[in-house]
Amino acid sequence: MYSRAIRAIGASLTSKCPRTPGLLAAGTLALAALATGAGAVSAASGSTRASPTPATVGSSADGTQGVAPAASAPFRVGLRVLRLQDNSRVIRPAHGGLRARTLVTYVRYPALAAGAGDRPDAPAARVAGPFPLIVFGHGFALTPAPYAALLRSWTSAGYVVAAPVFPLENANAPGGPDESDLINQPQDMRFVVSSLLAASRAASGPLAGLIDPRRIAVAGHSDGAETALAVAYSRRFRDARVGAAVILSGAEMSGVGGFGFAHGSPPLLATQGTADTINEPRFTSAFFGLARPPKFLLRLLGAGHLPPYTSEQPELRIVERVSIAFLDGYLKRDSAALGRLGALANVPGKARLLADP
Repeated sequence: MYSRAIRAIGASLTSKCPRTPGLLAAGTLALAALATGAGAVSAASGSTRASPTPATVGSSADGTQGVAPAASAPFRVGLRVLRLQDNSRVIRPAHGGLRARTLVTYVRYPALAAGAGDRPDAPAARVAGPFPLIVFGHGFALTPAPYAALLRSWTSAGYVVAAPVFPLENANAPGGPDESDLINQPQDMRFVVSSLLAASRAASGPLAGLIDPRRIAVAGHSDGAETALAVAYSRRFRDARVGAAVILSGAEMSGVGGFGFAHGSPPLLATQGTADTINEPRFTSAFFGLARPPKFLLRLLGAGHLPPYTSEQPELRIVERVSIAFLDGYLKRDSAALGRLGALANVPGKARLLADP
């Protein structure tokens, strides 16, 4: 069942358009060479435009004088922006010819830095790593920027968080966002996983040795949630490297060969605003009912579609702490974190947790 779409933050809502594959060329997944494919992007704006002089992913000055290494959460948050190019696939923007499928990706990581907020290019807190990886998908006609607070909370808790800008669904896509490209986004998310693991395996570089390849989660909101759900559970796009899924106001995507919620599937945390009129609660109820335990449904009472994951309080804080406890429980094997889920999630008049562990 198709969800409905957001044209922009605070803009009017539009219905889903029919989806047709935007993939024009396929082949074996090819990793972009990070040493030549990284680009600097405005971290403040969330723009997909790369700088005129792309940065090389490599060793950088330490810059940690006076900063004590952090051994545990909460961590400071470093930010690097990578330009990941999948040469096995191309896109055809509304105004222009064929282009390689490129994913500008915001990578937050536990860092050695002073001050709050994102610290661009700060040295990583390697002494405490390697860290689990979360790949997050943004909603239709958005970018990762509105979700910055949520993504920072995960990073501060000890995760590397990669948020790609989907090339044709993002708010700044040439000719406007095109939702028919949704079917290609699960492969984008898989490509980002592969690219980040390759950067972590490298002998040197800012992300070298930073990611634990055995601890990977996918997450997303709205169309990004549909993307993550497909990567975690669909027959066509299932990625066996994924060990947990966080689905924020999502739905099942069509055209993915159905969903196989078999025994041994990744643990699931779904969240849903009960007043969401875009991806209505029935869509979440449908896939949650099919999923195998362990699974958890966080119902945000009276909440809508986007604000609980960007700015609305106390809903955003509830989502942050519940998702961190869930991820800590299943990626970090912290049984105490799972034991706290009920207390963190059940807030009178605001949130209620349905748990099937």
